[in-house]
Amino acid sequence: MARKVGQIIARGDRRWLIRVYLGRNQETNKRKYHNRTIHGPMREAQAYLTRRLRERDLGRDLEGAHITLNEYLDRWLEAVVRPRVREKTCQDYEGMLRRYVRPGLDERLLTAVRPLDLQTTYQQMMQRGLSARTVRYTHAVLRFAVRQAVSWRLLLECPADGIKLPLQPRREMQALTVEQVRVFLQAALATPHGPALAVAVATGMRPSEYLGLKWQDIDWERQTVSVVRSLRRLKGRWSFADTKRSGSRRPIKLQSWVADILHDLNMSRTTTTSNNPFPEGIDLVFKTVSGHPVNADCLANHFRSILEAADLPRIRLYDLRHTAATLALAAGVSPKVISEQLDTPARRLHWTPTLTCSRTCRTKLPQK
Repeated sequence: MARKVGQIIARGDRRWLIRVYLGRNQETNKRKYHNRTIHGPMREAQAYLTRRLRERDLGRDLEGAHITLNEYLDRWLEAVVRPRVREKTCQDYEGMLRRYVRPGLDERLLTAVRPLDLQTTYQQMMQRGLSARTVRYTHAVLRFAVRQAVSWRLLLECPADGIKLPLQPRREMQALTVEQVRVFLQAALATPHGPALAVAVATGMRPSEYLGLKWQDIDWERQTVSVVRSLRRLKGRWSFADTKRSGSRRPIKLQSWVADILHDLNMSRTTTTSNNPFPEGIDLVFKTVSGHPVNADCLANHFRSILEAADLPRIRLYDLRHTAATLALAAGVSPKVISEQLDTPARRLHWTPTLTCSRTCRTKLPQK
């Protein structure tokens, strides 16, 4: 007599045990079943059984129904994310899931997660005052995870599809004008971090890129600097990492006044490094008096204090990339050339600068 592939067994008032036959264990030869208790009317139990049988027929691994979302996310981070991305990105993913997803959904079975659950989670995030950007980024990470579950046949459909996300207002790009840059450089170069900020506004490099520069990256004869690494601080330790993308490795032509600043800095640096207690700071172009690598967050605080003291608009440290692009565009430099120097798509550079300057303005910014 053929064995039933699915059963609905009454276990009390509005309580049903669903059993789906999964075959025999290859090692023990014992029968395997997927069991699930359903509370509610008979039609809900029948609907659940029909859904499970359909998933089994389509090849989905029903044993995945015993994995909680929390357990699955741990395995996904270890098996998929960690080997593919930088450690900093992996930490960002882990933190995002730990803060916003795991508290409400971690003990829920992976197969029990529904689009409404995710929609509710995002709504709660908005009610807590989190930005639309944070919600959308959290959704992108979670969708990346559950789509992998579909590929692994743990899910039949992706519960992250069809979610309504909050609109993210477009942030107006901020940049300093030519005259404001002159004022800024005059104030910045009077501080210990002035050379780093001058390189930032002249080259448009990312903070992690110019803070990771070593003296060997500078070609004094050609007046160029090579971007070949980034500097990160992870779990209390400094480390060098690859650039953001493989294409982010690039040479950048230095303006003459920036090369002069770096040359003066090179001449004034201490030549004795054997007693440096922070070997990771050796040969770095920019470092603290004690030999530490410069922390980007500390530099950002220093940057804001300079803007405030000079009575300049308050912008982010990262906005110096936009400032560099704006100055170059206003000087008539091709967007393609700028995009290669900044390592950013040229389509993002097609805005109309609200300033005017001559083609030679970039070489005359510092007023000594």
